[in-house]
Amino acid sequence: MLVREAMSSKVETIAPGATVQECARMMDRLGIGALPVYEGTKFLGVVTDRDVCCRAIANGRDPAAMTVKEIMSSDVASCFDDQDCVDAAHLMEEKHVRRLPVLSRKGTMVGVLSVDDLARCSHTLAGEVLEAAAPWPH
Repeated sequence: MLVREAMSSKVETIAPGATVQECARMMDRLGIGALPVYEGTKFLGVVTDRDVCCRAIANGRDPAAMTVKEIMSSDVASCFDDQDCVDAAHLMEEKHVRRLPVLSRKGTMVGVLSVDDLARCSHTLAGEVLEAAAPWPH
């Protein structure tokens, strides 16, 4: 199965200048754990619920005064929409991530592939990614 057949194509984004508090509220409202960070049409990175907790809250920072740009990850692995899900899953395992931005071959972000998306095509693949992405030693 190709990534484009499994991915979520409806993607919400956030600006780098948004506050961490705004980001957390948006994630809560949407029921998601990650947001791509865009400035205009330029993809800058991803901010996750883990970034909010570990890079902001755990360090005693004020989420209303801190921006997404300060906690986001900018060196983000991605895959292409025409790749096989198996290849994308292996990349997720290698990078220890639960989500991948999905790009067209033109470089435009067209979706996000999550572990949940993978589970719809293969429980085995999803389980392998979850095990590799676990924050605890295994």
